[in-house]
Amino acid sequence: MHALVHTRALSHTHTLSHTRARALSYTRRRALTHARTCSHTRARALSHARALSYTRVRSHTRTRSLACVRSCTQALSPDANLLDVTSPFPLQVIKEYERAVMFRLGRIIRGGLRGPGIFWFVPCIDTFKRVDLRTVAFSVATQEVLTKDSVTIMVDAVVFYRVVDPVVSVLSVVDANMATHLLAQTSLRTVLGTKNLTDILADREEMAEEMEKILYSASKDWGIKVQRVEFKDVKLPKMLQRAMAMEAKATRDTKALVISSQGELDASLALKTAAVIMSQSPSALQLRYLLTLSEITTKRKSTIIFPISF
Repeated sequence: MHALVHTRALSHTHTLSHTRARALSYTRRRALTHARTCSHTRARALSHARALSYTRVRSHTRTRSLACVRSCTQALSPDANLLDVTSPFPLQVIKEYERAVMFRLGRIIRGGLRGPGIFWFVPCIDTFKRVDLRTVAFSVATQEVLTKDSVTIMVDAVVFYRVVDPVVSVLSVVDANMATHLLAQTSLRTVLGTKNLTDILADREEMAEEMEKILYSASKDWGIKVQRVEFKDVKLPKMLQRAMAMEAKATRDTKALVISSQGELDASLALKTAAVIMSQSPSALQLRYLLTLSEITTKRKSTIIFPISF
């Protein structure tokens, strides 16, 4: 009897222990689930707060950008109220001396010039190229030219040009400045190669005008107008410089001898005429004799003896 009671007591104790263990395990699982739920809720709340903060920053930035665009538009254009300042497309400003050639999907837009002022364009669809309308000046590198009379000279020049048709300039030539530069070099050799050295040294302005006409006719199809061409310097070889200096000196000496000989001839003719006149008038000869004596006495002290016949 005592053994049965003891067995039942042990069984009841074991059952209680198992129940307590199951209850403790269930409590722990619920606590862990609650902790995970709280952690997930906190993460969602933090993410939501970050999203709200980012949205507020973007909204504030967009508001400031729109305000800046409105103020710039009002300052730059009297018709700013006609523009859609809330447009998402980028804004570009073209200066007074510039023009923008517009392309859409690789094709030029009808009336494709923009500027001066503000214009919009669509990214990834529209592209544009700025063109400067101001006068451009460049120096032609010193060129070695063989003249018509086989004299080698070194010449450099300056060319002034400007773009008059931006669309033609963009569509016709890749680099207008480089093309005009190379054309000026070849034209310089062409013009001076057909002239003698004397003509080049004497008529620089005429050579410059001829070169300007050649450049103008060749570059007008590029939307460019050549305005002026000037020769800066014409350098001669040193041997030729010495020869020309000797030639110039000989020419000056010859002219001096001619002038001196002409003077002596004129003096001889004058003396001959005076002698003829004096021979016809004894009183004139005597007067000349007295004048000569007077000139002698004024230069130094002297005694003059006049022969007198009794």
